[in-house]
Amino acid sequence: MSNIVIESPEEVKLKKQLEKRTDADAKRMLRFLNMPDLSRTKGSPIYEMVQRFLALPDFHDFDTIQVPEIVPTDVSFDLFDFPIDHPVRSKSDTYYVNATNILRTHTTVMWFYHMRNEGVKKRMAAGRPVGAFCFGKVYRKDEIDRHHMNVFHQIDGWFLAPKAQRVIGTQDLKQVETDIAKAVFGENVKCRFNLDTFPYTDPSLELEVEKAGKWIEVLGSGVVKATVLEKLGVDSSKWNGWAFGFGLERLAIASMDLPDIRLLWSQDPRVVKQLKLRQKFQEVSKFPPITRDISFIVDKGFEPNIYFDLIRDIGGDLVEEVRLLDKYENEEKFGKDQLSYTYRVVYRSIERTLKTEEIEPLQNKLIEETKKQFNAEIR
Repeated sequence: MSNIVIESPEEVKLKKQLEKRTDADAKRMLRFLNMPDLSRTKGSPIYEMVQRFLALPDFHDFDTIQVPEIVPTDVSFDLFDFPIDHPVRSKSDTYYVNATNILRTHTTVMWFYHMRNEGVKKRMAAGRPVGAFCFGKVYRKDEIDRHHMNVFHQIDGWFLAPKAQRVIGTQDLKQVETDIAKAVFGENVKCRFNLDTFPYTDPSLELEVEKAGKWIEVLGSGVVKATVLEKLGVDSSKWNGWAFGFGLERLAIASMDLPDIRLLWSQDPRVVKQLKLRQKFQEVSKFPPITRDISFIVDKGFEPNIYFDLIRDIGGDLVEEVRLLDKYENEEKFGKDQLSYTYRVVYRSIERTLKTEEIEPLQNKLIEETKKQFNAEIR
């Protein structure tokens, strides 16, 4: 129905502050923010997937809303009933621009912005149902392997209706999830539903689809909690709704049998021409890896996800995976509250054969920055 773009002077100001900073965290966050949004990049399967969802008949009257990528922590967490001790609130999981603002961890934050739109308010005042889609990049600290990146894409959708017109239940959730699965995997896709838990919906369901004899979790949905509606200024005695959200990369990987998430960002023509939904990806070439181990002693406050960020900073897209080989404590040998870690860093390009002489400087820099940034003793 409407294409809503939320302008955020606060986001502009915070980006400028990041640009003036010289610390690693600021440089990292700026780099993430400047990465292309594949959900808006024509030719990308992520873009193709979004367009398929928007074209579904059930969503014909939905708004699309583009919201800030730097959002207040209270909007991201408090409004959505995340418990105060929820792991996503920690600095080991989320990128904090400052004490009160973060890089958005989910596109579900669009509920807040959608409810503040004057056009939406007028429709609701007239007793008309409203719905919206929001899609784009989100940011979370994560492990490093072939199926995870700390910058990825999500899509969220929600629908609110007066209870006098329609009471929302699990059957609505199943219908929405099934329609989405068919848009990605085809009309004959096999689906099953499981109960799930999210802070801001109840009841909640997850959808699994069958691929090559295996069931793969692809998306979650739920009935919007009354407490969350009230926080958003909606009278939960009169309104109810459903919502869904999921990572677009997960569906793309499953749809094309992609062996590596980095392929979605590749500019290699041999790769790009194959990135079509429902088209099985044929390995262009499996280039050999170069592996390097790093062992160090560090205090117990060490956060692996923060360390993975350092490895990504240095190795970039050449890092395929980081494996924990060993972790143990020995007070007599290392001292009180000290731990020993050994990681194996797997360097592998998706486009060419790496040379030892280009990896050695990266590994040497990793060793030096591990000592410097984490006060670590290299073993």
